[in-house]
Amino acid sequence: MGVAHSNAFRNAAMWFNLPVHLVMKVVCGKPEENLSGFASRFGWQETETDWRKVVAREDVDLVSVAAPGDLHPEIAIEAARHGKHVLCEKPLANSLAEAERMSQAVVRAGVQHCCGYSYRFTPGTALAARLVREGRLGRIFHVYARYAQDWPASADFPMVWRFHKAIAGSGALGDIAAHSIDLTHFINGLHFEEVVGHLQTLIPERPLNAAEPKGRRAKVTVDDVAQFLCRFKEGATGCFEATRMATGRKNHNCIEVNGERGSLYWDFEEQNYLYFYDRSRPVIEQGFTKINATHDDHPYGGGPWPQGHGIGYADTFVIEVAEFAKAIVAGSEFHPSFEDGVRVQRVLAAVEKSASKKCWMGVATEAEPPVPHPTDISK
Repeated sequence: MGVAHSNAFRNAAMWFNLPVHLVMKVVCGKPEENLSGFASRFGWQETETDWRKVVAREDVDLVSVAAPGDLHPEIAIEAARHGKHVLCEKPLANSLAEAERMSQAVVRAGVQHCCGYSYRFTPGTALAARLVREGRLGRIFHVYARYAQDWPASADFPMVWRFHKAIAGSGALGDIAAHSIDLTHFINGLHFEEVVGHLQTLIPERPLNAAEPKGRRAKVTVDDVAQFLCRFKEGATGCFEATRMATGRKNHNCIEVNGERGSLYWDFEEQNYLYFYDRSRPVIEQGFTKINATHDDHPYGGGPWPQGHGIGYADTFVIEVAEFAKAIVAGSEFHPSFEDGVRVQRVLAAVEKSASKKCWMGVATEAEPPVPHPTDISK
């Protein structure tokens, strides 16, 4: 994420007409010996190993948090206290209580805030949200979402921080199901009411050292697979799965929405396209239309390249940073915000509690804001 954020800050002004000049002042991280090379590679002016010094600097206006989840609350809250705008990676925190504290802190400080659900910034998902908002699907019946990867599918894959609950908060649930939940909020404007979940760890121990796969092993304390059914307040139903054990799937982040008047389907592995079924068409013409969402008339202008050329993973972060920078300068409301991050966290908490108790669980709704659907998604 440090690479993704750095690339975005470096290129946002080159690809989009921004009302501000972005200065990459200081990069913070550990170990110190790796920082100078990283800073030189991506264009950071200075390095620092103490994030507390960074958030207190008068020449820093925006803090980008790309650290593991256990560090999010402390960094974001302290940055807000110093009057810094904050872009924080998802999920917002490792618990609902921490996420709510972070959201309260940025609101209290009056700073702009972004929770990094970058898949909102693909033209295909933004087009899907526009079609739903325009009523092209009518009443929503079903939402089906699956996010599947396979990077740790081997039992010899070593322990990394993402397998430690104290650091990561959860496994596939918070790491990737969070994206599916946020896309459901963004595209459909639905409110999760009740969930029933299942979490499972398929490889309970992993080697401590990648060079010694048969050596000492440590216990995995997060889920490998997260699955849940849900009911939405609006009457629709949903089926969600997130897994890091789907052999052959690299980043199969997909969502399908079935409505009374039509359906849509999007998959990040084919991210420049949106499949749309329009039931109002004559029967002989009905079928899923494959829309190449790279035209100037598509959201975000279809990306920074000529139509048909498409965008990639890194470009979504560039668009995110560009839109966030515009909102900071304009003082306008921005989404996905920390409030959006809290809304996702409420669903994650309910799924985890449901899986533990093996029953349906209501999703908390305290102080839940309305679903953000801007009147016009930026081009």
